[in-house]
Amino acid sequence: MNIEVAGKKVLVRVDFNVPIDKQKRITDDTRMRKALPTLQYILDQGGALILMSHLGRPLKKLKEDGSINVEKFTLRLIIKHLSNLLERPVKFASSCVGDEANRLSSSLQPGEVLLLENTRFHEGEEAGDVAFAKELSSIADIYVNDAFGTAHRAHASTTVVAQFFDASQKSFGFLMESEVSNGSKVLNDPQRPLVAITGGAKVSDKLLLLERLIDFADTVIIGGGMAYTFFKAQGGSIGKSICEHNKLDLALDLMKKAKEKGTTLLLPVDNIAADDFSNDANRQTVDSMNIPDGWEGLDIGPKSIDAFVAAIKSAKTIIWNGPMGVFEFDNFATGTNSVAKAVADATAAGAFSLIGGGDSVAAIKKNGLDDEVSFVSTGGGAMLEFLEGKELPGIKAITG
Repeated sequence: MNIEVAGKKVLVRVDFNVPIDKQKRITDDTRMRKALPTLQYILDQGGALILMSHLGRPLKKLKEDGSINVEKFTLRLIIKHLSNLLERPVKFASSCVGDEANRLSSSLQPGEVLLLENTRFHEGEEAGDVAFAKELSSIADIYVNDAFGTAHRAHASTTVVAQFFDASQKSFGFLMESEVSNGSKVLNDPQRPLVAITGGAKVSDKLLLLERLIDFADTVIIGGGMAYTFFKAQGGSIGKSICEHNKLDLALDLMKKAKEKGTTLLLPVDNIAADDFSNDANRQTVDSMNIPDGWEGLDIGPKSIDAFVAAIKSAKTIIWNGPMGVFEFDNFATGTNSVAKAVADATAAGAFSLIGGGDSVAAIKKNGLDDEVSFVSTGGGAMLEFLEGKELPGIKAITG
């Protein structure tokens, strides 16, 4: 972040969309902590901080009377914790635009912090409204985007607002810089062999990613629910396992493309099947192509674990996006846990590992290994689209 902020009011788009429980307690402050280097730098350099973020989807989860559930989605809920993290008081504007925001921002002194209310309380945010973005921009001298998790959305506070600042008045924060740099590293200049690990429920959710990975990875590992569509496509019996029956031809096309490209496609050869979708269900290890009727695959089996771990440990670059099974159930977490451990071991041996957001981050954290991999992305959907090769509007708004 090469920008002069001393004596300036700096509008920073952060991603403080943190999980909050029914007792209104933050259950995971990772996104807040990841933003601290940028925020502390601006404060240390003599800038005044104006922070804006969304929290949840308030306009999609209205009260029965059609009004916004302010109590559930207000950023007031994070003020105390943010103040503790920054070790200073945090002022609050009950709307991100309007008289109060203008008054508080105009009186803000170097080293002070103002948090604006949830940007998604305004319809203009998700609509990318130009007038709303212009009003947001009017209270600051400089704009910094450090919210990679929303970089794939052309919203007012993440993208449109940047047009009201000259090139010398806008910048990425350190987190955004790091996300873009690490994502670009695996896409543009990876050490080989490159092993990509994909999981999750549906092939359709990861279609573009799979096509992209087959193009540039040496090995693509496919686990999780999406694998059963591949088994079914090849004529396998999958019991009552999850399957996208309208994507069978697509699965075969992906396998054909991998063969033509010389990319190794690794599917599970065995699975842990259950007679119910429950942690306490009866379990048996079965061949992936022969899952009994009435049973469903919920994890990869021991032979698959051995094959996947061997491939991961041979890698010099690793991308991981998606679990190997229903890792939320301890009895079906062995595959995902084994992959997490293998990625950490490969990293310790010199590989570069990128955990691509979403459930993979939850899995790596659950195993206490988030400090033992190279980079953990804060943006699930954003990193997914970045790896798919899409141009993210939040990045383009800064780089031009």
